Amino acid sequence: MKRRVMAKVRIDPDSGLAYTMWRDIPIPFYMSLYFFEVKNPQEILRGEKPVLEQRGPYVYREYRQKSNITFHSNYTVTYREYRHYHFCPERSFGNESDELILPNMLTLGAALMAEDLSYALKLIFSTALKTFNETPFIKKSVKEIMWGYDDPLVDFLNQVFPGMLPFKGKFGLFADMNNSNTGLFTVFTGVDNITKVHLIDNWNGIKEVNYWHSQQCNLINGTAGEMWPPFITPSDTLTFYSPDSCRTLELVFQKSGWTLDIPSYHYVAPKTMFANGTVYPPNKGFCPCRESGVLNVSTCRHNSQVFISQPHFYNADPVLWKAVDGLNPNEEDHALFIEIHPLTGIPLNVSIKLQLNLFVKAVQGISETGNIKPVLLPLLWFDETGYIDGAPLQTFYYFLVLVPTILEYLQYVLIAVGCLLVLVAIVLEIACWKKQDRNILFWSSKQCTKDKPFASAKSNPVTLTKKLEVEVSLQTPVEGTSSAIDEESHKPSEDVSLLHTDSNETLLE
Repeated sequence: MKRRVMAKVRIDPDSGLAYTMWRDIPIPFYMSLYFFEVKNPQEILRGEKPVLEQRGPYVYREYRQKSNITFHSNYTVTYREYRHYHFCPERSFGNESDELILPNMLTLGAALMAEDLSYALKLIFSTALKTFNETPFIKKSVKEIMWGYDDPLVDFLNQVFPGMLPFKGKFGLFADMNNSNTGLFTVFTGVDNITKVHLIDNWNGIKEVNYWHSQQCNLINGTAGEMWPPFITPSDTLTFYSPDSCRTLELVFQKSGWTLDIPSYHYVAPKTMFANGTVYPPNKGFCPCRESGVLNVSTCRHNSQVFISQPHFYNADPVLWKAVDGLNPNEEDHALFIEIHPLTGIPLNVSIKLQLNLFVKAVQGISETGNIKPVLLPLLWFDETGYIDGAPLQTFYYFLVLVPTILEYLQYVLIAVGCLLVLVAIVLEIACWKKQDRNILFWSSKQCTKDKPFASAKSNPVTLTKKLEVEVSLQTPVEGTSSAIDEESHKPSEDVSLLHTDSNETLLE
């Protein structure tokens, strides 16, 4: 069975189903977005506690397609995976035209970047904000927030402060994600070693990034997050590199169960995933850190003061979610997980949940920031889900679950049948031996019966005497023979008479 699985799950055009599933992912993925609308923007500028209201979900169908697939002689394959998003109104609670009040990332983020500039440059920056009517909070449609909108401030900053912004043109949270790829991945095919299948050899030609402050934190480990090596055990972790998080993430086993009638392992994020270096020393390389439970990704997001966490600051320091109103972290709604088929390493049900947060505060010299108290302000969280269903599920179940299971049990059935046949052969052989023994005893018994009269005679003197008398009489010579012969012939007769007399005396006694 293991040989069959190994032949099916490696990245090989000849492996059939698994290669097709890897190249053209048949699982429908959906990205559900939940925005945190600000209900008291003016009060926040005066230093009051932010009040948020969750809006959504706004659901997008996510299409993934690998291109430029190139196999190499060292048992690796290189590819790019492109992503396309289409809005699904039937799955959404609202429309893309819905308008929301959110923090103005462009204004508040740029203000923090300008914090260390000279007073004169800050004055120029503040004047530009007033000129372009930029405010700390904006009202935009979901579509504009997601995929971008034109803002004259972008062109101004690129001209006056070159390098401050990493983009040109429209500004949007996901503007660079649609019709884009996640980088050039080179992964092992597993043809020479099945334990390495799907593991990353390098990403964009490198084996480690330079965003963090330790080599361990910079390492690119695990897979690309789509499939894992087969024969997973509960002691194994699911490790994958996330370009969106700029780091390697690791999930741990929680429980075993069944997913769509297929045995599965349930993996979740450990509480230490986004813990700070004080709570979890191995994470010191990801610092400078704030409260435990958030990851500062500003180093890979052009110093934009963006932090990622689990939704509603789940598994984070309670100080974070208590700093704003409107959050209610709980495992059922906010814990990310992957349910995976341990035999093949193929995910059956996936739910990756992350939250984007913006650090905001009042910046001296830039009046537009008012008296905002330092706070980590949630912007949105997304749930990227996908589960195998329909025809792909049936195909997967037949080739990678049912057939291997039948083969596994069939080998035990054949062993049992073989043992039974051996046992039957032994029983028949023993029965044959017993039958041969009975035949030998039977023929021996008949031979003894033939010899029985002589034995009886030997045991009965009278009978033996009579028999001898008859024999002697038959040997008596005829008349006319010499006297010598008569004498010799009569001597035995006397002996017989004596024997006869002695026998009679013995019987009388």
